[in-house]
Amino acid sequence: MTVKVYGSAVHGVDAKQIIVEVNASPPTDNFGTFIIGLPDNAVRESIFRTEAAIKNSGYTPPRQKLVINMAPADLRKEGSAYDLPIAIGILAASYQINGDNLKDYLIMGELSLDGGVAPMKGALPMAIQAKKDGFKGFILPKHNAKEASIVQGLDVIGIENLEDLALFIQGKKEIPPTASNPREEFANAYDHFTVDFKDVQGQESIKRAMEIAAAGGHNVILIGPPGAGKTMLAKRLGTILPPMNLHEALETTKIHSVAGKLPAKKGLVSQRPFQSPHHTISDVALVGGGQNPQPGEISLAHNGVLFLDELPEFKRSVLEVLRQPLEDRQIAISRARWSVEYPCNFMLVASMNPCPCGFYNHPEKDCICAPGMVDRYLSKISGPLLDRIDTHIEVTPVSVDELTAQDRKGDPSSTIRARVEKARIIQQERYSSSASIYSNASLPSNKVKEVCQISKAGATLLKTAMQKLNLSARAYDRILKVSRTVADLAASSDIRTEHIAEAIHYRSLDRESWGG
Repeated sequence: MTVKVYGSAVHGVDAKQIIVEVNASPPTDNFGTFIIGLPDNAVRESIFRTEAAIKNSGYTPPRQKLVINMAPADLRKEGSAYDLPIAIGILAASYQINGDNLKDYLIMGELSLDGGVAPMKGALPMAIQAKKDGFKGFILPKHNAKEASIVQGLDVIGIENLEDLALFIQGKKEIPPTASNPREEFANAYDHFTVDFKDVQGQESIKRAMEIAAAGGHNVILIGPPGAGKTMLAKRLGTILPPMNLHEALETTKIHSVAGKLPAKKGLVSQRPFQSPHHTISDVALVGGGQNPQPGEISLAHNGVLFLDELPEFKRSVLEVLRQPLEDRQIAISRARWSVEYPCNFMLVASMNPCPCGFYNHPEKDCICAPGMVDRYLSKISGPLLDRIDTHIEVTPVSVDELTAQDRKGDPSSTIRARVEKARIIQQERYSSSASIYSNASLPSNKVKEVCQISKAGATLLKTAMQKLNLSARAYDRILKVSRTVADLAASSDIRTEHIAEAIHYRSLDRESWGG
């Protein structure tokens, strides 16, 4: 008898339908199980897991020749989540259960030797594909049911063991679908932060710069001595970014689901992600890929923040692979056997010391670096990468008076975020006719002069700044974009000279005299 069980395979952040065909020949002395259809080692090993799980669930492993074909046969099947469809297909093909209802469900999950069902990756994209393919329901590990239940109009059945699945398929046991209200869950969770900008004493000018970066979606680099508060400020940037909409939350959740990074029994990712990889990270771990393709840190930061602490300590090859994703907002990874695309629309926030000893330009401590060391240290960051960072912020240490002042309280994150949201709404209206432009930071070069028109006085100020401060040519467009954001925060339709002056202040590393 031949039985068809429907499963799914994740490719990139989307899923494709897989048909697991199980053919059981009449009992003979020549028995064995053969899996075909480009299975990897984890799928081949399912023979041993499913046999033990079937026996320990009260059924009999058939002594027949079993041929298991995974179609389409030209698509490589990876991972252990095919255990469940293979096991239930074997039981149906050997007449131990009635499999008439198998056609109504997508089934995925890893089996333990005792028949229990272990968690899996990629439940959300599989559920989305199951809904598109017209299945009545999706049967999967109970651990992942909350995640998959985000998809409305699909019965998500969370099971704990193989016996539960066998009884449910035959109609001998009722398992209520897992219910979820993604909109309500999203509304209840997106505003709960453990950090706040009001905790930062002093640094008002730096907080203003971070507000401008958040309002325009500008990439940021923080330069300052150790202990000045660079990491503290960066970790609070997410609290002032506009909240994700439901579409962004679903996109982000899909990526974390594929990577297996969702917390236990977690539904939506409701807050913008904040990824902070260590400086020893490899380029593959950063952008994604590997033998079994997985999203990298830049994709896990999609719709959120990627924080690179101590930027010059990262390997040069790792930093260089960021250049294309920062421009295209997606990463295409191609190898001989496969090609995948992952979204990676993130804000880059980097921090660094100004020199090897960390005290160049310090108001109180002397720099002990030899002549030329500062330039060599900064040269670890290539010009093309620096070109993609709009805002350079010098972070100075907080004085003792500011640190101990009890009566000085800065704006909380909620107040700053309200201002940021108003500026983003202005940008959404301005760029409503273009799907590829979502903020001032994503404005292409050929649109800068059209959108960022300045007065004659502003043009004179900018020209003078370029000459007096020895700003490089790449700073010109960046200053115009940032000044447009400053104007949006002020609800001004025109870019005034004071807006340009403030934007010029945020291009420290473009000064040819910096570090010299």
